[in-house]
Amino acid sequence: MIRCGVRIASSSKRSSGIKSLTDTGAFFRTQNYKIARTSAVAAYSTISNGITISHDTRRIRTCSTAVQSPYINLQNKSTTLNLVNNTTRSFSSPLDQPRESMHYDVVIVGGGPAGLSAAIRIKQLCVSKGIDLSVCILEKGSEVGSHILSGNVFDPKALEELLSHNEEEEDGDNQKWTETLLESQDSHATPAKEDAFLVLTESGGSYQIPNFLLPSQLHNDGNYIISLSKLTRYLGEMAEGLGVEIYPGFAADEVLYTTDGSTAAVKGVATKDVGIGKDGECKDTFERGVELLGRQTLFAEGARGSCSEAIISKFDLRQEAKADVQHYGLGIKEVWEVPEDKFKPGFVQHTLGYPLQSSVTDKVYGGSFLYHQEPNLVLCGLVVGLDYENPYLNPYQEFQRWKTHPAIKSHLEGGTCVQYGARVLNEGGYHSLPKLTFPGGMLLGCSAGFLNAVKIKGSHCAIQSGIVAAESVYDSLTSGDDAEEKTVASMGEINDEESPKEVTEYAENMEKSWVYDELKEVRNCHEAFSKWGVGGGLLYTGIAAHITKGKEPWTLPSSVDSNGKGAHTDSSATKPAENFEPINYPAPDGVLTFDLLTNLQRSGTYHEDDQPSHLRIKADVANVPENISLQVYAAPESRFCPAGVYEYPEGKLVINAQNCIHCKCCSIKMPQEYINWTVPEGGGGPQYQVM
Repeated sequence: MIRCGVRIASSSKRSSGIKSLTDTGAFFRTQNYKIARTSAVAAYSTISNGITISHDTRRIRTCSTAVQSPYINLQNKSTTLNLVNNTTRSFSSPLDQPRESMHYDVVIVGGGPAGLSAAIRIKQLCVSKGIDLSVCILEKGSEVGSHILSGNVFDPKALEELLSHNEEEEDGDNQKWTETLLESQDSHATPAKEDAFLVLTESGGSYQIPNFLLPSQLHNDGNYIISLSKLTRYLGEMAEGLGVEIYPGFAADEVLYTTDGSTAAVKGVATKDVGIGKDGECKDTFERGVELLGRQTLFAEGARGSCSEAIISKFDLRQEAKADVQHYGLGIKEVWEVPEDKFKPGFVQHTLGYPLQSSVTDKVYGGSFLYHQEPNLVLCGLVVGLDYENPYLNPYQEFQRWKTHPAIKSHLEGGTCVQYGARVLNEGGYHSLPKLTFPGGMLLGCSAGFLNAVKIKGSHCAIQSGIVAAESVYDSLTSGDDAEEKTVASMGEINDEESPKEVTEYAENMEKSWVYDELKEVRNCHEAFSKWGVGGGLLYTGIAAHITKGKEPWTLPSSVDSNGKGAHTDSSATKPAENFEPINYPAPDGVLTFDLLTNLQRSGTYHEDDQPSHLRIKADVANVPENISLQVYAAPESRFCPAGVYEYPEGKLVINAQNCIHCKCCSIKMPQEYINWTVPEGGGGPQYQVM
């Protein structure tokens, strides 16, 4: 069957009498993915728990915010459900209906580089070792790649290792991956040819740092400028061809745990119920979510994944590893088509200085990237560390201002912006890695935090973690007596007598891999920028890269919060507005710089209009938005959100959930982290094509 451009393999062996997710009636809508027109005039608003809930299509939004459960109005309803065995039971609410279940050997949450690589490697091992395992991938985007955003200058070493295990590679029939990517996705992998690292000044000047002074990890010889969203589509096709079942448009909403025994274990995930109105009432289209149960569940959701964060909290994985809190940056990106005379294939440029830093002591961590990808694309963006202090700083406006610098403007003049998006990325590095395994599953890729902020790359680490996870899982599930007879691929269901395993070999093998070596080498660099500003950070990074190479016998301690207590989170880094002056940003010209809502349309963002908001205020901090965020910090969420989700008209918080591009920034930078980011109905969100 075909779903969102990816063929889904069906298995005849599934429990509960169903063959695939589509058989349950669960569905998602992608046929009318359009940004709401700004010319619409209908508008109305309601009040819930003191928060304004706006429904105004003039602003491309659906707003529904409630502190209490959105389902409380369903308790007096009644329905009946005909089960698979033709018996009939009565339920007080459609939400009390039992969920259908599907069993797999391995369930993977997230169809990005880490999850897809794990699925591919497992299936490669099935072919080479002769014992088959059933594997499925859940992807909340409407298609594989639609929620993927990255710079991206790509280090291919992990991908090349993965592809070396394909049968055609082993037989010597090896077409280079760059060629098959072009054939499959009409997307070029452009070899990096020229590196430039500039320091920009506010007056319009720039100074290039000689390449021999740069850390070796910033040298891009042998790397490629790519679209990561296109690469994941390419990997999706490969995974499907090997027999992986891919379900795009289905959002993993809940982690499922075993209920027997004294030790909790993950047994799978449940997809989100669909067909619930913004008023909490079940609509005619209501369908219960589906349970996907796995002998192992691999979480590869990317940075700040909702299920991954629940797992980290449930099993105290940071405390178990004695890890620091994770820190994040917000990456904002545009893709431009430029005239031939402006295009320099393979050109790679990074910058520090303007607009984020004006002196060597500035502590705003961040910088820019600008890459030329064939046939005529310029990929440009700004990354802002979310541990900045000034609540008036607006990352989107800083990005627009950055484009006006002569060293940047010259690459874009005469061109056309064709896509816009944003996503958070991990910056904590080695010191922030949690324990990777737990009973029943593991964390992969950016869900764990495998990103090298100095190298400005994480995709290669994500793919390698997928390879290592797959090999560890395959060995665990296929070892022992009668291993083949115990597989779901053979039995059609999980053996009731089998308890979920904790595959600790994955963590052990990752610690021995080049990923840990790479992250350990630059483990203190982020903290150096945080403590000493851009000048001290650059100096320390240079020493670490050229002299100590990660062998320094010390660890720079993590900062404490603004009160001198506890861990210094990105949220607690924000200081009261009274310490700063508002920043006046220039108006957009509509040619080089753009207002936010105009750019938002280029992301293709859409959500089903009639559903509860997926951005939920935590009940225990319900007073924070208007009493603390607005009064103390001058409403920083109205500036740091790169999609215009949060605003305070007339002093009341309005949440424009329809605008959300799933960057996860709000769950990180909000004062007291008052937002709980949950998944909306599957298929909603951005529709990235060339990111």
